[in-house]
Amino acid sequence: MNEEISALPRPLEGITILDLTTALAGPYATLILAGLGARVIKVENPKNPDSARTNSPYLGRDGIKVAREHEDDYSLAMLERGRNKEAITLNMKHPEGRAIFLDLVKHADAVVENFSAGVADRLGIGYEDCAKVNPRIVFTAISGFGANVNPKQNKAMDNIVQAMSGMMMASGNPGEPPVRVGIPFGDLSAPLFAAIGTLAALMQARQTGRGQHVDVSLLGALSALVAAEPFDMMQKLGRETRSGNFMARLAPFGVFPTSDGYISICAPKDEFVRGLFRAMQREELLGDERYGTRDARVRNHIELHDMVSQWTRTMTTEQAADLLADYDVPSGPVRNPGDAMRDPNLLMRGETTKLEHPQYGAVEDIVVGGLPIRMSGAFTGFDKPAVTLGASNEDVYRTMLGYSDEQLAELKRDGVV
Repeated sequence: MNEEISALPRPLEGITILDLTTALAGPYATLILAGLGARVIKVENPKNPDSARTNSPYLGRDGIKVAREHEDDYSLAMLERGRNKEAITLNMKHPEGRAIFLDLVKHADAVVENFSAGVADRLGIGYEDCAKVNPRIVFTAISGFGANVNPKQNKAMDNIVQAMSGMMMASGNPGEPPVRVGIPFGDLSAPLFAAIGTLAALMQARQTGRGQHVDVSLLGALSALVAAEPFDMMQKLGRETRSGNFMARLAPFGVFPTSDGYISICAPKDEFVRGLFRAMQREELLGDERYGTRDARVRNHIELHDMVSQWTRTMTTEQAADLLADYDVPSGPVRNPGDAMRDPNLLMRGETTKLEHPQYGAVEDIVVGGLPIRMSGAFTGFDKPAVTLGASNEDVYRTMLGYSDEQLAELKRDGVV
């Protein structure tokens, strides 16, 4: 990492977040906050830690393995989601655990949790409990359906949220079964809104001296994104909700076959269509009443898309991309995830990044998500590896709370930490 960049201040320097999250949605929200410079303290039950710690595959001295073979083989999920975080253990089901957590709250700016709705309150560590000891606390809850909604089935996972939000019926072709999107958008959209909500509430707390409860649901977040497209309105106008790899209302717009793969072409504007027809050496189509205006292209989108597909099939993906670029037509090759993440520009900008084992370094060529937020006057991103369960106990309990060696030993003996 460039020393000049790493020496810059962090945007959230001085902000302390208590992280009660597990799995993906919650940890991704706190990962964003950690990447922006907040001190994120991950709190886990020593007897029942984050399930991501036992997610396959594992990275260790021998590289990637499906099953854990050595004590220092770490879950790839935890290595990625635990970057720039501290990790302490605390059993909040123990009578003393709740009091210790509220002691931590006194020193924190925000709490982020993703229990099922109502669980934090039942444990005595919900927003009202935290606000009593620290009125400035921001308490962000990420749940499946919302803090004030309690359906019979109150467990939400990405697949369930994709199904209930309508997302599965927005992809694929008409008449086909639902399509599960490979990226877990249900689990990844909520944390984006949770991070935004947390930051907004922290700014308000700075002005008013009062924190608040921030409530984000997986179903609500993904549904809001699905609603960005007018699917039901298009259906009323006689258009299919599901249009496969093409979008009729922006034609020519979609994924087209080449001789060795596929290319995405997006030409919804007249100027882009002019470039496309010139690249195709079919300038006469500009005067064709079927394709000369945007509305005409929408009406005749099937014929138009078939014609473009026949043309792209005559070239390789690289040839098509180069030719379209020469005519200023927006396009891009369809890449597999491994190639896409290793794009030199993405790596250079820190939008994707190499992941190394904390002890053994780069034993595998692993690229994971970085922090796609760059700032001119601050360092953003990840420069510290994930730590093992409870690795930060000494520092947090001694330095933040001032516990003595005797107190810590007693808490360990009693199964509190």
